[in-house]
Amino acid sequence: MTLSTAIRPILGPDRWWISAPLAGVGLGILTNLAQGVLPGASNQIANSGAVWCVPAFAAGALVAGGHPALRKPVLAGLCTTIGLVVGYYGYAEFGRSGMGSPFWPLVWLAMALISGPLFGAAGAWWRHGRTTGRRVVALAALSGVFGMESIQYAWVLHYAPQAWTCAALLVAIPLLMARQHRERALTLLTALAFSAIAYAVIELPLQHMPA
Repeated sequence: MTLSTAIRPILGPDRWWISAPLAGVGLGILTNLAQGVLPGASNQIANSGAVWCVPAFAAGALVAGGHPALRKPVLAGLCTTIGLVVGYYGYAEFGRSGMGSPFWPLVWLAMALISGPLFGAAGAWWRHGRTTGRRVVALAALSGVFGMESIQYAWVLHYAPQAWTCAALLVAIPLLMARQHRERALTLLTALAFSAIAYAVIELPLQHMPA
């Protein structure tokens, strides 16, 4: 039995639209709290865009009713990422000294509107994809965002532990979650390409935005 066949849809068909955003809000608050607890540069992990993609992927996998029904996984991923932004910045506003300028909350909300549906669909493809290509693309997307952040940590921020952690996840996700050796190899190669593309498309523009 593989991990993808062992997983069960704990978010029921009539409950996911409540559970997904609530889980997102809770995790958003948790990541905000973790930034104040984790020492030194390690608090960057709590503010990781790649880490925020995982709940959307999980939500999509959990509510997936089978290919090609992607509506629920897409919406579950969207609700989860919106919840993350609301929870994170809501706690910053009301539980800390304020979130400051609305610029970055709006940036993250815009990214949530894109990443949530994409990773929700990826979670469904990973769980129920009938073709190797879809499963490879789904896992490579999840793995690739950690590769993207590994590049960011290594070349821009110079945080070696975080860079190695993200690189390890880049490799571990295909090895642990793919179904066959061939699928693992294809996923890892695709994820490496996605890492470079995502860095060029996402991280480089963000570096030129106002702090």
